[in-house]
Amino acid sequence: MITFKNLRAVAMAMALMAITITALAKDGSYYQLKVYHYKTQAQFEQLNAYLQQAYVPALHRYGIKKVGVFATLPDDTADRKVYVFIPMKKLSKLEEIDHRLAADQKYIADGGAYINAAFNGSPYTRIENILLKAFSGMPNADVPSLKSPKAERIYELRSYESATEKYHLNKVDMFNTGDEISLFKRLGFNAVFYSQVLSGGRMPNLMYMTTFNNRDERDKHWQAFNTDPVWKVLSAKEQYKNNVSRNEIVFLRPVEYSDF
Repeated sequence: MITFKNLRAVAMAMALMAITITALAKDGSYYQLKVYHYKTQAQFEQLNAYLQQAYVPALHRYGIKKVGVFATLPDDTADRKVYVFIPMKKLSKLEEIDHRLAADQKYIADGGAYINAAFNGSPYTRIENILLKAFSGMPNADVPSLKSPKAERIYELRSYESATEKYHLNKVDMFNTGDEISLFKRLGFNAVFYSQVLSGGRMPNLMYMTTFNNRDERDKHWQAFNTDPVWKVLSAKEQYKNNVSRNEIVFLRPVEYSDF
């Protein structure tokens, strides 16, 4: 027996499906974030040498032209991390990378110190792998046009977790249909990417990265954002209430060989 309650449930399910379809770019990119946690300077130097001399050049050979490598700031000693940002058009590229690395003699030679590290001499404490899908509002990653030296730049990685999948999709929709992405663009936030987390340790979740010439410029941009009339109207809309339960901000700097 069809009831009003059943029809309402079907309508809500269809609405969620519609949001999901419009939220993700049909022909957009996938991204992998490899997060290396480390404790000592020696670990960082070994990891950095491996990424610069072996891993990133191998990805370039495999057709990934732009690879981002970012490190947490020197004063962030609580959880030192290196992020490797890998854009790709198809998920099958992930499996292809692993197969090619295993057979790539140049990579094996160039990365020998890292690959053959002793059990008590690891260049990291652990690795996270986060799989992302680009939003429809920005289907591909962008290399920012900044003028400052890389050592002065600030890359801001934000993640927004939600209480439920429904609220998560609502927040993704706020970026796309609500046009929050256009607001960031108008205010000059130099976005690298906006994405939905498909697989990771914290879900449901979305992540995005913006960039600035320095910390002072970053602070001024966020002050402008928070007082912008468009943001005030958008954030006050009832349909977007309570769609973020936890957010995290990580400040990063690009290493010299980073393509982003």
